[in-house]
Amino acid sequence: MAFGFEDVAQKAQSLSEKAYEPPETNLPDALRELEYEDYAKIQYRRDQALWSDQDLPFQLTFFHEGMHFDSAVKVNTVVDNEVREVGFDPQAFDYGDLSIPEEQLEGLGFSGFKILNPLNRDDTMDELMVFQGASYFRALGRHQQYGLSGRGLAVDTALQTGEEFPAFREFWVVKPTPESQYLTVFALLDSPSLSGAYRFVLRPGDDTVVDVKSRLFLRREVEKLGIAPLTSMYLFGPGQPSENLNYRPAIHDSNGLLIHDASNGWTWRPLANPAQLMVDEAPVESLKGFGLLQRSHDFSDYEDLVDRYDRRPSAWIEPQGDWGAGQVELIQIPTPNETNDNIVAFWKPESLPPTGEPLNLNYRMFWTTTEDKFLDPNLSWVEETRRSRGEVRRNDLVREPDGSIAFVLDFQGPALEAYRGNNGLQVEASVGDNGELVASRAVANQAEGGWRVFLRVKRGDEDQPLDIRATLKDGDTPLSETWYYRLPANG
Repeated sequence: MAFGFEDVAQKAQSLSEKAYEPPETNLPDALRELEYEDYAKIQYRRDQALWSDQDLPFQLTFFHEGMHFDSAVKVNTVVDNEVREVGFDPQAFDYGDLSIPEEQLEGLGFSGFKILNPLNRDDTMDELMVFQGASYFRALGRHQQYGLSGRGLAVDTALQTGEEFPAFREFWVVKPTPESQYLTVFALLDSPSLSGAYRFVLRPGDDTVVDVKSRLFLRREVEKLGIAPLTSMYLFGPGQPSENLNYRPAIHDSNGLLIHDASNGWTWRPLANPAQLMVDEAPVESLKGFGLLQRSHDFSDYEDLVDRYDRRPSAWIEPQGDWGAGQVELIQIPTPNETNDNIVAFWKPESLPPTGEPLNLNYRMFWTTTEDKFLDPNLSWVEETRRSRGEVRRNDLVREPDGSIAFVLDFQGPALEAYRGNNGLQVEASVGDNGELVASRAVANQAEGGWRVFLRVKRGDEDQPLDIRATLKDGDTPLSETWYYRLPANG
């Protein structure tokens, strides 16, 4: 019979019944002490790419061990139902101007691999998906550029006891045919608390879609288990302008968390770069989807010719089957620069099975730059969140600060088309116990369409966050998702 998911699941179950053994590392100092720019010089030669001579729609290249990637992963191919390990060969790598003695390269292995595909042009093999580091992976749709990452699993993230990073230890890649429109990758995950089996079915396109099938086996009780975790970066943007003069209006891979719950509808949570760690949970009775989104893809919103944040994709997660009750958790971590991923979001089950019993959770991931197609057509969405000082206009037309904080929200979407030129919409706004809603109003945006909401709030204790919510309504009928912003403490 063909090698498949059940084979990996049996390996995962067998692992879970044994004591955890950390992976071996034999990385020499010459590779361990490399800075990122030097490590990036080590490239797998494209002419050595797996299947490059066979006119197939997918090829594989590999990452070298180095820096903090200090343990090897085993990569196999499945060819005609036969499993074959891909051997490590230093001659397949270009080391640039690095001087690393040949004897120090003996016995090393791969730290991950890339999947190539003619995504953007028929005559060019582009990077489509990458697996490297713990259980991290990233994928791209057409004309996109790497931004946020997915992970196989998150364990005890942002707990004082410290985070555990499960890692993929072994992969099996099913060799495609010349007609294949998808690629299947199996993965074995292991960590001190659990083991797991994964299947990734990768479909490239304008939106690249990844179907994920997983089965987990707990070795011991886990305090916090994060399913379908996403990791991103938010430094600053219109909702939290930079404290330092910068010609770029925004630097972020994602600017908000969107949650769709069958009971509570759609909630948009703009991201922040807080002064101190913020961990928030959103109870969800029946999750329909969640994702970290990059809602603007206009170059003028970033003005960065090098990093091209306008090309960074959003990642949207759709559960397959009923996941039951749980919480979507958002973790926002202070960061001084854009090199640190400081945003984490995942779904946390309300309860976990006993040790040894399997937990099956499957989902579909979309890597997309056309996020509005996933939304309810009867609701508008928040296109932009802007923050400013609160002010009032005096009789002499001079704007005078009033000690409040102002938020300006631009709502867009077909649900508002019928209200163009009509000033009859209302904004339903509220703040938490640590503040006061000074004023709120909604006006039609005659310049760009949609509606603009103006909020002014005052916070009581600056050392505590302030929750602010707003929804556009026509009487009792909601016309928008709920905008929910947690103003960080001291920020």
